[in-house]
Amino acid sequence: MPRYSTGEAPGGHGYLHKATMNGSCKIENGGFRNDYVRNGVCPEERDFVPLYQDFENFYTRNLYMRIRDNWNRPVCSVPGERVDVMERFTDDYNWTFKFTGRVIEGVINMGSYNYLGFAQKSGFCAEASAAVLQRYGGGVCSTRQEMGNLDKHDELEQLVARFLGVEAAMTYGMGFATNSMNIPALAGKGCLILSDELNHASLVLGARLSGATIRIFKHNNMQSLEKLLRDAIVQGQPRTHRPWRKILILVEGIYSMEGSIVRLPEVIALKKKYKAYLYLDEAHSIGALGPNGRGVVDYFGLDSRDVDIMMGTFTKSFGGAGGYIGGSKVLIDYLRKHSHSTAYAISMSPPVAEQIITSMRCIMGEDGTSLGQERVDQLADNTRYFRRRLTEMGFIIYGNSESPVVPLMLYMPAKIGAFGREMLKRNIGVVVVGFPATPIIESRARFCVSAAHTKEMLDEALKKISEVGDLLQLKYSRHHFVPLLDRPFDETTYEETED
Repeated sequence: MPRYSTGEAPGGHGYLHKATMNGSCKIENGGFRNDYVRNGVCPEERDFVPLYQDFENFYTRNLYMRIRDNWNRPVCSVPGERVDVMERFTDDYNWTFKFTGRVIEGVINMGSYNYLGFAQKSGFCAEASAAVLQRYGGGVCSTRQEMGNLDKHDELEQLVARFLGVEAAMTYGMGFATNSMNIPALAGKGCLILSDELNHASLVLGARLSGATIRIFKHNNMQSLEKLLRDAIVQGQPRTHRPWRKILILVEGIYSMEGSIVRLPEVIALKKKYKAYLYLDEAHSIGALGPNGRGVVDYFGLDSRDVDIMMGTFTKSFGGAGGYIGGSKVLIDYLRKHSHSTAYAISMSPPVAEQIITSMRCIMGEDGTSLGQERVDQLADNTRYFRRRLTEMGFIIYGNSESPVVPLMLYMPAKIGAFGREMLKRNIGVVVVGFPATPIIESRARFCVSAAHTKEMLDEALKKISEVGDLLQLKYSRHHFVPLLDRPFDETTYEETED
């Protein structure tokens, strides 16, 4: 027989709790259930520290579970310009999902980071990767420092260095770990890290693991950054006031939730003025920005030698996996010895390395064709067109006019689920974003434009977006206008005022 006990829920209302014989706890409240309870209501968990904070617990139970069907949708095709999505349903309020056996085919993919359209199952990249798979196999089964250093890895690193315009480069099998495992090798106790408030979680984790002191500056705000730099130089370390061993500035090329482009010329000027080091994460900008597709440095026409550490990933524009660090030969030789990713992580899969090599050579024009440059130009055209049309419709969008990451503001959390479902009904696949990735009242849909999208695809997607926008009343902009495409920066650039 089940045992029952009473308890108080977060709102102060009485709930009936059933502790089953296997020790799991469930809350029964008008047919809605939760498989965990707060503050150890079950006798078996009464002495446990609460696993979740109060607000997180409230959000998960009362909001996330109602819209959970908008995430983790299974895709059963190549993540190209169109995808096939496996249809599923729930009969227990989104706790579990079951497949219907039906596949929704030909969904226009507006969510994947396939910026240059290299995510393909056929074509020259796929053929080259298949040939390497036949020769090398699928995995290496060793680290770079042991038996996992292949000629393909050396070839890729030399190519990446030439692509970036730096002395040397090193590649890793995972993009997230490229940040989280290398920043601790570059900074430590007695060092100061200045991080943009909207930096990616991998940068945040790497900074925390380093043991360095971390200070946050406002997003893309040069006054805030300079104030922190000036104070760091004048005051030094807390208590002792000794000079910092080094100061490291962490920024991204394109911020993945804002669509904004870093104000790199100004960051470099401050870095030189105060003798700091600059770490640039180009996960979303490499391949997707600049007249030659070589990232935010190429976009601003700067010298790559002005950036001390150039980081990026192969998971987006190149249709592969992993990441890289580029810079001086002294820096790369140091990381080969001291990076945890080098010593403990398995080497990149050879077919993945070949996918990156082939696509990068295509972008550089070393394959004897102009296909790569055409894709870079097509992505820029698609991005400007898509952003302009959304603005004309009356939507509020964030970011720079050249950024292929296009956040469309939903604001209200309840509209996350409605927007994602209504778009899928119309055969458009989108990514919706809410807390904790964004502030709870700044929910948004994030579109990623690709060079593989034709104008007809974009027009169809825009038509459906406009329909859903009218249905959900998302056209918040007071004035429908054509944006100035030559704006130097973006709507999410915040400047300090006298107030």
